[in-house]
Amino acid sequence: MKTFKRLTSYFTKMELLLWAWSNVLIIFSFFFFKQKNFLTLGASLIGVSSLIFSAKGNPIGQVLMIIFSLFYGIISFSYHYYGEVLTYLGMTMPMAIIALVSWLKHPYAGKHSEVRVNHIHGPEFIVLAVLTTLVTYVFYLILVYFKTAHIVFSTLSVSTTFIAVYLTFRRSSYFTIAYAVNDLVLIILWGLASIEDLSYLSVVVCFVTFLANDLYGFYNWRKMAKRQTQ
Repeated sequence: MKTFKRLTSYFTKMELLLWAWSNVLIIFSFFFFKQKNFLTLGASLIGVSSLIFSAKGNPIGQVLMIIFSLFYGIISFSYHYYGEVLTYLGMTMPMAIIALVSWLKHPYAGKHSEVRVNHIHGPEFIVLAVLTTLVTYVFYLILVYFKTAHIVFSTLSVSTTFIAVYLTFRRSSYFTIAYAVNDLVLIILWGLASIEDLSYLSVVVCFVTFLANDLYGFYNWRKMAKRQTQ
């Protein structure tokens, strides 16, 4: 009961409503499309919970993202989306671990429940562009070798994910925008998968909720940055 009260006081009514709406939509779509893989349901619920914590700048979000990455990698393997497997198990999960360490090392005002927002500038964006190009090229060659389904969108997913995890590690508010773009790519990717198997529409719904949460995350991180500066 104390934990429940602590959570309800920690999150705003808007955040609780967004989290509840996301979970209800995910659960409804799972059973509506007669999904049988409960790992998909568990991964989706963990993923959306990680986003609401990350939107608050809370390191718990990164802990949940590590778990989500593991589950999502397994799900992607089942549809031969090897790009997603490599991206989440070989990039997102390790980077989430690094980001967790970074967030814990940079608390705002000594509070480990909120990370200090960092502001990156022009030269670092150039470095990010170069690194993204190199990572995308290497992953593209790997994806071609494994004959990955829908190679164009799978490659775009690699690019947007790398940008997102880099900015997360650097504690930039723009990581949420990068993840939002990645959500759009994944909505298309899993939409293509659902043409062959309608049960995958539940995964599409999952990333629609992720998109809503990431957009809110950007809004809240901008507020955090302004408050911390003051």
